[in-house]
Amino acid sequence: MVAAVRVHQVGGPEVLTLETMELPPPGPGEVRLRQTAIGLNFVDTYFRSGLYKAPALPFIPGSEGAGEVEAVGEHVTDFHVGDRVAYATAMGAYAQVRNIPASALVHLPAAIDDRTAAAMMLKGMTAQYLVKHTYAVKPGDVVLIQAAAGGVGLILAQWANALGATVIGTVGSKEKAELALASGTDHAILYRDEDFVHRVKEITNGKMCDVVYDGVGQATYPASLDCLKPFGLWVSFGNASGAIRNFDLLALSQKGSLYATRPTLGTHVATRAALVATANDLFEAVLTGAIKVPVHQSYPLKEVRKAHHDLESRATTGSTLLLP
Repeated sequence: MVAAVRVHQVGGPEVLTLETMELPPPGPGEVRLRQTAIGLNFVDTYFRSGLYKAPALPFIPGSEGAGEVEAVGEHVTDFHVGDRVAYATAMGAYAQVRNIPASALVHLPAAIDDRTAAAMMLKGMTAQYLVKHTYAVKPGDVVLIQAAAGGVGLILAQWANALGATVIGTVGSKEKAELALASGTDHAILYRDEDFVHRVKEITNGKMCDVVYDGVGQATYPASLDCLKPFGLWVSFGNASGAIRNFDLLALSQKGSLYATRPTLGTHVATRAALVATANDLFEAVLTGAIKVPVHQSYPLKEVRKAHHDLESRATTGSTLLLP
């Protein structure tokens, strides 16, 4: 019997229930993973609330974690008992022990500890595709990151800065501004106190941004579009404030022949080769010191409701872990 968090009906944090359940042996192509750390991500709240449709009720939320392989099923050749591994795209993370497809796992370098891995896999690989694929950041670019002190935001700012961009970030408090400025952001805008479009115009002397990375959603649309120069790219990769339901395609032409995209990590790591390449690029950035991934909050798994509440109320910064 293992402890796991299950959702029997979608809703607020109160639907997260810690239960004990029997775990069968790993099936063909699976490994049994004893988890040492579980990543908490905003996307977890989308599945819990019903914004994103989960496979079936009841379900175990979460898609990111790290730990040690305890057993392997048939046809698994790349992983062995005792291997340290991590993953970011496999639903069912909120558990002490779980079975997981071996194809979702990557080996962890010895120099990266489990907690750092669990805190960075989803957020770090998201940042990787944003700066390397969705918009290939280069020296001289000006980028705006909405919620620059969030989990993705802090990694994204560091990576864009390392690639030579000028980084502008919006934050919700002076404390978060200090955190963002210490993590690769060149200019921090307090969006509760300032008109961020006006400040972007001031900072850039009216030239505006090449790309806006927007994980906030409803609260920053359509103003994010007004921060772009002609032919600029708006990247909507999250819905922290709620989903955008009134997208106006014609506004892209009216505001300067803009481009818009709504990418997701799953597409970028859909093949085994892409997953390994993306993870290795992230590991290299961490091992060389270009990116640091501090864990700012951690909660015992039994306090998962509080963790979700704090995340949704924007009381957290950076990366957050659940500890089995």
